[in-house]
Amino acid sequence: MSGKFSNKRQKWSLENVKSNRVVTEALASPPAYSNSFVTSSNEVSKKTDVSRLITKKSWDLALAPLKQVPMNLFISYMAGNSISIFPIMMVGMLLMRPVQAIWATKSTFKMMETSNAILQMIVYIFGNLVNIGVALYKCHSMGLLPTHASDWLAFVEPPVRIEYLGGGIIHH
Repeated sequence: MSGKFSNKRQKWSLENVKSNRVVTEALASPPAYSNSFVTSSNEVSKKTDVSRLITKKSWDLALAPLKQVPMNLFISYMAGNSISIFPIMMVGMLLMRPVQAIWATKSTFKMMETSNAILQMIVYIFGNLVNIGVALYKCHSMGLLPTHASDWLAFVEPPVRIEYLGGGIIHH
């Protein structure tokens, strides 16, 4: 059996060698194909494609913080308003990430190598400021922001609540 297999293999290799002739004829171009059109417009289309891709990538980068706002709102809702380690860590991350991103704006857009990315930078900074606003609202709802004079001064009495609201069980 091994003799038959080696025979077939040798036959195939011999046929393969015979069929490896060099074809000197040029193939005809397909219908509606023109070499002159491709060479002249190819360079222009490459430049416009690269600039369009850079612009698209810079806008994707600029809009990324605004796309994070719904997720940050959901995370802050799920963290709750109690003062414990998990909500405090969430608020810390909600505050720190946008601040770090604003400080690194120039280096973030430096990789785009475009000088006309000013509008994208403004949108990027605006999106991060919105995320900082979400974090500050979360701090306010948790009672972490000093909003009354009694928070700053020891001799001022805290405001007295006029009305209390709460849920409970209704008795018939």
